[in-house]
Amino acid sequence: MARNYVIRGAPAARFSVDYKNALNTEQYAVVTAPGGPMLVIAGAGSGKTRAVTYRVARLIESGVHPSQILLATFTNKAAREMLHRVEGLVHSDVRKVWGGTFHSIANRILRRHAPALGFSHDFTILDSEDARDMLDLAIEGSGIDLKARRFPKASVLYDVLSFANNRALTVTECINQFYPYLAPQARPIEHVAVIYRQRKLERNSMDYDDLLINWKRLLVENPEITDYWTSRFEHVLVDEYQDTNKLQAEIVDLLASRHRNIMVVGDDAQSIFAWRGAHFANIYGFKERYPDSREYRLESNYRSRPEIVMLANASIRNNRNQFPKALQAIRDSVGVGPALVPVRNVDQQAAFVASRVLELRQEGVPLDQVAVLYRSHWQSLELQIELVRRDIPYVVRSGVRFFEQAHIKDVLAYLRIATNPRDELAWKRVLRLIPHIGVQTANRIWEQLSEAENPLELAREPNFVPSRRAASAWRDFAGLLWRLSGPGSDHMPSTMIDTVVACGYEEHLGNEYENADLRAEDLRQLALYATSFESTESFLSDLALINTERFSRPGATAAEDVVRGADEDEKLVLSSIHQAKGLEWRAVFLIWTSDGKFPSSRSLYDPQAEEEERRLFYVATTRARDELYCCYPLVQIGQGRRVIVQKPSRFITEVARNLFDVWSVREEAFAIESEPDEERAN
Repeated sequence: MARNYVIRGAPAARFSVDYKNALNTEQYAVVTAPGGPMLVIAGAGSGKTRAVTYRVARLIESGVHPSQILLATFTNKAAREMLHRVEGLVHSDVRKVWGGTFHSIANRILRRHAPALGFSHDFTILDSEDARDMLDLAIEGSGIDLKARRFPKASVLYDVLSFANNRALTVTECINQFYPYLAPQARPIEHVAVIYRQRKLERNSMDYDDLLINWKRLLVENPEITDYWTSRFEHVLVDEYQDTNKLQAEIVDLLASRHRNIMVVGDDAQSIFAWRGAHFANIYGFKERYPDSREYRLESNYRSRPEIVMLANASIRNNRNQFPKALQAIRDSVGVGPALVPVRNVDQQAAFVASRVLELRQEGVPLDQVAVLYRSHWQSLELQIELVRRDIPYVVRSGVRFFEQAHIKDVLAYLRIATNPRDELAWKRVLRLIPHIGVQTANRIWEQLSEAENPLELAREPNFVPSRRAASAWRDFAGLLWRLSGPGSDHMPSTMIDTVVACGYEEHLGNEYENADLRAEDLRQLALYATSFESTESFLSDLALINTERFSRPGATAAEDVVRGADEDEKLVLSSIHQAKGLEWRAVFLIWTSDGKFPSSRSLYDPQAEEEERRLFYVATTRARDELYCCYPLVQIGQGRRVIVQKPSRFITEVARNLFDVWSVREEAFAIESEPDEERAN
């Protein structure tokens, strides 16, 4: 007897999260949108992170497996925080979501497929200093007569090559467009770049930019690998899309080419990193590359008072290249506008900021909820002096580079050798630490080691002694290598660091540095930090990739330069505007808002550069939650004690004056008067 059978459809997804009540109307539309290309224009303080977080949760609750989601962010911390929130929403393990920076995701993928590009799985990631050292070696091996011509240093070449990579340009194209003064040297620079690439391949090393370059190469040159990853990632989400460079946008387009479920989130008004290769055309051209894309807007500002939002809207409206939008403040007004504070000179500017900061502290605003922002780092110098004089504790967001300190790099070099025995730079650094071995001897030893099938085994052979004078020290070194890499060794990074310190390096600190105890403490803290890693390879990769946490050209992690005098966790923040992006404070002082200082003088004759400066002003103003102070000196003392009259920034004069409360400052017991709110000043 024949029977008809109808396969029933899967039951509709049942959501444990009450998305409708947890989100505003704009966010709900983004979170619940169907698949396909999506462009989300998210204004400052509009809950962008919330929308992205709930979108990931919604996808998982809709049946998308976490491993099929790629979430690219601009800091690994941001990815961790988002996924932690997702885990709290869906109450399940989301560790299989591919979340992180472009570079950290590239590292994970390249570790799987490195042989397809001629590398082995244990390749080393060079930080910026190592890359410059290898470029020095490439220059030496290029045959260029450095005495006959003025050839750029490795640090300059590093910047040129990195910018070319991020803009997807050839070296010559990059030089002609952005470094025309180097045009006569373009051909030899190209030659050095070729040698540099070959050395990296031979030494099984990649620099910071190579991670993206090789990721793209992997997808372009290997159809079967491309097929795997484009099938794997059903949904691709990109945060801070306005800050992606051309290479990153191309990678995203390749990964999303099969399912086309791509959601990019960003704010064109906050695109401020062109100087490091960010390509704001990515966000403007998205709808051209995806004609069927849907556009969503997040325009409800939850951060700032209405008067601050009104100023930000009025300012950015003067840019021609933008997605027109108007932030709507959700918070209530308190009837006080942003303060415009002309001061006599830079010393009075510093005195005003310091005095008002102390008043805010007395009014109950903690110091760490106050920030002083500036266009360029030098603009904070007088203020720092004044803060020290008044014993106001502060932290500068750019300072000593912890992981670039010599003793840190020395110890890490031992670990790099143990994990990648063909790491030339690590070998040469460590060899020069051995007593009685200089640069030439280190180079000669490396030549022998580089030809060995296993450099570590050769170095440990009893007969392999570079010289009589170094024989004893070499035996100690060989013993240390055995402890780090021999059979039965503990290969955990924290143990390896302790071993290096105990086996001679702490004595080296005592012989080399007057602050040996502080440096030894650094190493103890480094070992403590390393205990959270499961392998030395992952530890070293993480240290190299920490560069992505910084809003600057890839470099080392910035330690904080802290002034004494207050509770450990309460310090006034001094920061460049670039490094303040993504942060917020109850009160913000924006100093040196003078034409030629902000915007910078270099941008005044370039409309595109001026528009980026205006976006920077927009970012600065929208960091403030409750109070905003725009300060500028009326005069500046130039060279030869010449008095230069300062004009307020065009970003101030081009908006309606009634958007500001104009303050006047006098120094009679440093009383502050404001117009029109006299009571506030008293």
